[in-house]
Amino acid sequence: MTADLRAGLIGLGAMGRNHARVLAALEGVDLVGVADPVADGSALPSGAVLVGTVEELIGLGIDYAVVACPTGYHEQIGLALAEAGVHALIEKPLAHSVEASERLVEAFGSRGLVAGVGHIERFNPAIMSLRQRLEAGELGEILQVVTRRQGPFPGRIADVGVVKDLATHDIDLTSFVTGQSYRSITAQTVSRSGREHEDMLSAIGQLSGGAIANHSVNWLSPFKERTAVVTGDRGCFVADTLTADLTFYANGVQDTEWEALRAFRGVSEGDMVRYAIRKREPLQVEHEQFRNAVRGEESDIVDLESGAATVVVSETMLRSAALGETVLLDGSGATVRA
Repeated sequence: MTADLRAGLIGLGAMGRNHARVLAALEGVDLVGVADPVADGSALPSGAVLVGTVEELIGLGIDYAVVACPTGYHEQIGLALAEAGVHALIEKPLAHSVEASERLVEAFGSRGLVAGVGHIERFNPAIMSLRQRLEAGELGEILQVVTRRQGPFPGRIADVGVVKDLATHDIDLTSFVTGQSYRSITAQTVSRSGREHEDMLSAIGQLSGGAIANHSVNWLSPFKERTAVVTGDRGCFVADTLTADLTFYANGVQDTEWEALRAFRGVSEGDMVRYAIRKREPLQVEHEQFRNAVRGEESDIVDLESGAATVVVSETMLRSAALGETVLLDGSGATVRA
């Protein structure tokens, strides 16, 4: 019988507490310590110790760490973990800049360490089912992906704007379900909250397979919404990642006899199906997959290269908004002005 993996957690904020909850109950893993210089020790799971620095956490003899601190610290903490030979699951976005992301990719890759990015939507039951159905060709050619991600401003986010905090979910989700990468971005941003960073984004992307992506993201809405709509030759899928529901609206096969209505509607209405999906907590599944990867078992994690590609697209959105023009991606992660 193999010994439990010794895990550490960096950051005990809102997301960090969720990671702590899952890690404390994860089979085959022992959460031995949490590094956070300002956390309340009463929030620690039983058996874990609170330390003030990453170095102290590494000193506890951990096998892997979960990095759930603010984005601005991801690079320095990730590099310290890699130098110590510690595997790492780093919350999204991977880092605050493209250059920092590249340094993390090199640091973990050159040492043969397991490293992943916490793009949790990949483990949402609706998105997992959607990807499987798209891969099976159930929608035919993919024509468009439309995402809406909005809600009230979270006071805990101070180091990045809505593009890197929220839009990165939809960037990764879009590439994941379609298997396509971004080839161009046209974006507009708005800042209405008086903060340094943007709090609203509207972006259009051209994908490598010809599909169009539309992203609407903000922190200015009084209600929370998380939806992705994928339209193709045979109809459209609607994924609600808040409820993990997936619904399919098929193109109709019956002709509309009413001529005026047929001309107005174009594609006719067909059957609607809401799928019964096993709904496990995405964070639990994400942790199970990363644990398996560290063990050397079959797993499905979001690698650092994918996380870095998402950072490239997010920075391209910000660049497009600043320039007021379309920005092209050359396929290698670099951008060129159109």
